[in-house]
Amino acid sequence: MKRVALMLPNLSRYGGAEQFGHRLAGYLAACGDFDVTFVCARQDGEAPEGVRIIRVGRPVPGKLGKTLWFALAAEYVRRREKFDVTVGLGNTVFQDVARLSGGPTGLFWGLSIKAYDEGLPRTLKTLSRRLSPGKQLARVIEGLQARRTRVLVANSHFVRDLTTQAFPFLDAGRIPVIYNQPDLDRFHPGRPEDKPALRERFGLPVQGDLIITAGTNFRLKGVHILIRALALLPASFRLAVAGGRGSSEMLALADSLGVADRVRFLGRVDDMPALYQAGDIFVLNTFYDACANAVLEALACGLPVVSTACNGSSAFLAPEAVLADPTDHAGLAERIEALVHGGSTARTVFNPPRGLEPYAELIRNLA
Repeated sequence: MKRVALMLPNLSRYGGAEQFGHRLAGYLAACGDFDVTFVCARQDGEAPEGVRIIRVGRPVPGKLGKTLWFALAAEYVRRREKFDVTVGLGNTVFQDVARLSGGPTGLFWGLSIKAYDEGLPRTLKTLSRRLSPGKQLARVIEGLQARRTRVLVANSHFVRDLTTQAFPFLDAGRIPVIYNQPDLDRFHPGRPEDKPALRERFGLPVQGDLIITAGTNFRLKGVHILIRALALLPASFRLAVAGGRGSSEMLALADSLGVADRVRFLGRVDDMPALYQAGDIFVLNTFYDACANAVLEALACGLPVVSTACNGSSAFLAPEAVLADPTDHAGLAERIEALVHGGSTARTVFNPPRGLEPYAELIRNLA
């Protein structure tokens, strides 16, 4: 069997990269072709069955310290263990396969800064990013990965194209694209008759049109724009936000627009399939997402979805469900109402390589 190592700072089921890493490790171990090790700094929850864990800890505080320590510690383990194939999932310099799951930092900054108001808020955010030693180190690691990794894999065409824009020496044709695939045993359409009980479980109104969104960085996910869109929609529409309890800024905005009683911040939601099944539409008005898992999960649960052109997983949506400008709250409101009351799922026929088996096949074929 090939000795394979996956390297990621956190081993967890919560978070996009973390959830993917956990599932890939378990899948490879179950294939029977691989002896799988997971190298991490911190472990949250149980390890995948059949996977050996090597924890290198976090002895150095701060973003810079944590990033630098993991890059060095993971490299030490890689050299010591002499794995047949190593897969970098984040903040590692040397590996055989690197999964590009976030896109180039510089271009991410350029797109995501539009989530912040012009003037002082935008200036302060720009300065905090550029003056952060940890973020600058991450940019250096990205450049080294691009130059020193045998195989780069993008999780969307959006990320692949941004990567070749940031690193023109790379050939887009040599960067395979493998999209995420939700766990279809968990994410599937619910029964319409169960919807009232599911809403009650989350403390949501049983009646009305329920919009679901998810995210912890409310600005980046465009929650403030979605609240403005909610104010333009009929009073029957409600909004449930998973992933955060609600900042004073978002609560104040909802109050100023007269929709505070129509918005609920649910905090961390462990049973996301049930929440999707409770809703009528999923909206991710993001200013930047490499390939948002939440969009794919909501589609698997049978929900109509609206997202933006700044999200790699919008490739699965029909044009009328994709907002070109994340700041266009009026256009967002129009799309939401049309999809909820128009009866269309607004998805396109798009069947690229996705899921975990393409990664297993890639690893099998590496000499």
